[in-house]
Amino acid sequence: MHRILSDQLPHHVGETVTVAGWVHRRRILSSVAFVVVRDRAGLLQVVCREPEPPGEEQVVEVTGRVVANAAAPGGAELVDPVFTLLGPAEPPPVELFRPELKASLPALLDHAAVTLRHPARRQVFAASAAAVGAFRAALDRQGFTEVFTPKIVGTATESGANVFRLDYFGGPAYLAQSPQFYKQTMVGVFERVYEVGPVFRAEPHDTSRHLATYTSLDAELGFVRDHRDVMAVLTEVVRAMVAAVRPFGYRVDLPVDVPVLHFRDALRLAGAPEDEPDLAPEHERALGEWAAREHGSDFVYVEGYPMRKRPFYTHPQPDEPRWSNSFDLLFRGVELVTGGQRLHRYADYLAALAERGMDAGPLRTYLEAFRHGMPPHGGFAIGLERFVARVTGAANVRETTLFPRDLHRLAP
Repeated sequence: MHRILSDQLPHHVGETVTVAGWVHRRRILSSVAFVVVRDRAGLLQVVCREPEPPGEEQVVEVTGRVVANAAAPGGAELVDPVFTLLGPAEPPPVELFRPELKASLPALLDHAAVTLRHPARRQVFAASAAAVGAFRAALDRQGFTEVFTPKIVGTATESGANVFRLDYFGGPAYLAQSPQFYKQTMVGVFERVYEVGPVFRAEPHDTSRHLATYTSLDAELGFVRDHRDVMAVLTEVVRAMVAAVRPFGYRVDLPVDVPVLHFRDALRLAGAPEDEPDLAPEHERALGEWAAREHGSDFVYVEGYPMRKRPFYTHPQPDEPRWSNSFDLLFRGVELVTGGQRLHRYADYLAALAERGMDAGPLRTYLEAFRHGMPPHGGFAIGLERFVARVTGAANVRETTLFPRDLHRLAP
C-alpha cells in the first residue's frame, strides 16, 4: 500500500490507507488516545485504543481507516490504526506541539536540528524557498541565464579588510565577498545573468541584521541606459518574490510605483546632516516610516549615494560626478538591496583605481573583460535572509537563517 500525505486524507474517506511521519502530539484519555502525526504536508489525527501510543517525535508508519470528522485537521482522521515504529526517539529538548516555541533564540539555534521541525519554523524556510524560486522565475522570464561562480578567489572583491583568508595549497586565497567580478564578466557572455549562492563577510558586526555568511541573490544585465533600468528589473523581481510568500500568510505592500528619493533628499527627510556620507539605521527607519505613511509602500528607493561611499566600479552620475548612479532599496526601514550602474570602459577602470590608490595588478583577469569590449551594464544583490526577516517580522536575521554563522557561532 502506497503512503499518502496528510493533506490527501480527506480524499480517501472510507478507505484503508497508510501514512507516515513524526508523532507531533498525543492526548491520552481514559478510554481513547488521540495521536497527531506530522508529515511534510501538515498534520493528521489518529484515534486509537492503545493504552500507550508512540511518544512525541517517534517516527511511525500508520495504517488505518479514514473517516470524516470536521473537528480533525483537514476534516478527516484515521481510526483502527496499526502503528509501525520506524525510528525511535528520545523526548525533544523543546515542546514542538506548542503553537509557538517559547525557547530563547540561542536555544532555538543550539537545538536547530529539532526546533526547525516546528511548523512555524518550517513555514519561514518554506517561504524562503518560494521567494528564491520566484527570483529565478522572474529573471528567467526576462531572458537571464543562471551562472555558478567560484567561492574561493585569489583577490578580495572590494577590499582586503573584511575577507576570510585561507590556505590554498600553500598560497593565499579568500572566501568570496560577492560574485561581483564574475557576474560582470558574464555580462560579456550572456548579457543577462543571475546567481543564487553564499557570500562571506568577515565583518566584526554583532547585530540583529548581520551575518558572517548569507545567501545572496545577484543579478547583472547589459545594455542599460543607467541605474534606473536596473531598478525596473529589480522591482519586478521583488514583486514576484512578494507574491510568492503571500500564500504563507505574509502581507507586503508594494505599490505600482515605488517611491524614489535622491540621497540628498533622503538625508533631509530623515533629519540627518547634509554632509552625512551614508544612511544610518535610524535614518533608514525614518525613511521606511515616510514611505509607508505617504505612499502606502513597504519599499523606498534611495539613489545617488556619494561616490566616496561606493565601490570603485560604480558609475558616477554624469551631470554631477560626486553622486553615483547607484541605489539602495529599503524594505520596512532596513536596507535590503544595493545596486547600480557599473563602469564599462577599460580606461575608466584604470582611472578609478588610480584615484583610490588601488593596484590594478591583482585585478588583471577581471579587467580583461573591459579591455575587449563591454556594454553599459548594472546589477543588484538581495540578501535572502534579510528579505525573509522583513517579510516575517523576525526581530533577528538569525531567525531566518537555517544554521547562522556570526562572530560567536560555528555550530550546529
